[in-house]
Amino acid sequence: MSGKLLKEKLKAGETVYGTMFAHALDPAIVKWLPEGTLDFVIVSPEHTAYDLAEFLPVRHALEAKGIACIARTHGRDMADVAKVCDTYDGVVVPYVEDFEEAKRLAAAAVYRPLKGKVLERVLATGQWPSEKTQQYISEKNADTIFIPMIESVPAVENLDAICSIPGVDAVFVGPGDLTANMGIPKEYDHPDLVATIRRIIKTAAKHDVAAGSWFGTTEQALRTIRDGARLVVYGNDGLLMQQAMNRIFPQLQRG
Repeated sequence: MSGKLLKEKLKAGETVYGTMFAHALDPAIVKWLPEGTLDFVIVSPEHTAYDLAEFLPVRHALEAKGIACIARTHGRDMADVAKVCDTYDGVVVPYVEDFEEAKRLAAAAVYRPLKGKVLERVLATGQWPSEKTQQYISEKNADTIFIPMIESVPAVENLDAICSIPGVDAVFVGPGDLTANMGIPKEYDHPDLVATIRRIIKTAAKHDVAAGSWFGTTEQALRTIRDGARLVVYGNDGLLMQQAMNRIFPQLQRG
């Protein structure tokens, strides 16, 4: 139900709020999430040695609390995308920049279990094996969420086409890779990045696709929200704990 609700909110043009879990594997952590704070969590073992399967207990705890759980894949393999979508509410795919690849990745999520020559025929001609198959696929994957990450200059240039692909619910900017690609690494307040994110939000909105960017400060996140971001992804589990401790303990130590 949590994935279905998130998809409905995105389709209705609402703004949704989430964070990333990179370290939290114990489902007990979900108990401490304040009610009404999060619409979704993206689990991502990108910078750790964890495997996505280790986040499954957290995924089920989030579901029980009504919070959607989306998984970020390690790469852009169609089989991995399909497997993640069979287990989680949806998928975030990194570094998507080519239209044809994006079309196949989206299909791996929202046309599964079709694959091989049959899938290629559907993508090329729109010819399904039967109306029954088309209806089955549509109903089976109705609540699956597919979000490509926009992390390079070519991705921005191809964004209009990427957002036109059936099944794309939102696009998610990875500012670390994007700024490195732009020649301004980690300069998250650089005017060129701000302008590029505004361009991404505007382009996505033409297709009724939500857009947003990861940020780790409220100032940067609020700026992007004011620019029209509807997919708000703030920090991760480790950063949120660090920021809370940095705020609280100096006060205690000062007495």
